[in-house]
Amino acid sequence: MRIISRRKAIYFVITLGVCLIAAAVALNVSWVILYWREGLKLFFGAILFLVIIAGLALNTIFLVREIRRNEQHDSFINAVTHELKTPIASIRLYLQTLQRREVGEAQRRQFYELMLLDTERLLHTVEQVLKAGAAAQKKGPRQRLPVEFDSLVRECIELARVRHHLQAADLEYRELPSLSLPGGGGACVLGDAEELRSAVSNLLDNAVKYSPDGVHISVELDANDEKQLALRVRDQGVGIPEHELKRIFRRFYRVTQRSLSQVKGTGLGLFIVRSIARKHGGRVFAQSEGAGKGTTVTLELPRKVRVA
Repeated sequence: MRIISRRKAIYFVITLGVCLIAAAVALNVSWVILYWREGLKLFFGAILFLVIIAGLALNTIFLVREIRRNEQHDSFINAVTHELKTPIASIRLYLQTLQRREVGEAQRRQFYELMLLDTERLLHTVEQVLKAGAAAQKKGPRQRLPVEFDSLVRECIELARVRHHLQAADLEYRELPSLSLPGGGGACVLGDAEELRSAVSNLLDNAVKYSPDGVHISVELDANDEKQLALRVRDQGVGIPEHELKRIFRRFYRVTQRSLSQVKGTGLGLFIVRSIARKHGGRVFAQSEGAGKGTTVTLELPRKVRVA
């Protein structure tokens, strides 16, 4: 119901803006007809009406954006609330069970493992929110040091396999021969290793999350030229409609497909990736042939040029 009311508000604002612009145009035309022989009045009148029309158009755009932003904020709050409430309720249930009745040692250990997994989920959600806040600050990386990006990517892949219980065939990695281009620095980049690790991990987690019918992800590390590295994470999951390929990197934004309504998340992962890429002088973009046809997300970063 809340989404419907917001859509009605957007339609009302747009309709009102169009009507006001139409009224301003009508007044402008009337002014021209009445004072077409008086050049000075005609000139200043036209300028005034153009300013009014521009102001109305900008005000309408601003109001629509604010309504959509509030909608995204509400979606984010609902998602974060769910991500926090669910593991807390689970941990509480296990603790109540351990408190109220005797359980065997094997079941007790199982409860401990499940509670640890829930606490990791809680910690991950909190870290995502904190990283999103830090990423929103438009500053460069805290310290620019040489980072062996290929080793960092391997570490993130191994961590993703453990975290999501994946087999080696589910998440494949390869380095293309172009990494050995003469004059480059191999797979070395300048930047903050922790932030880069966060960006790569978010790309991998996102690919796993949106592969509900079976995970098969390929990761490629390539060199576009002597000055640029490209990390491509390709999945065979739900895919993304063309008109949403750029929007998925906005803060709090989530793809609006019915098939994705059960996918958990806060809508912050790709926003964090984009922010980190920009801080390091790179960029990130997505490619997809449409719903159900998988997605490829490419992270491009400047290479550290080897000094002779």
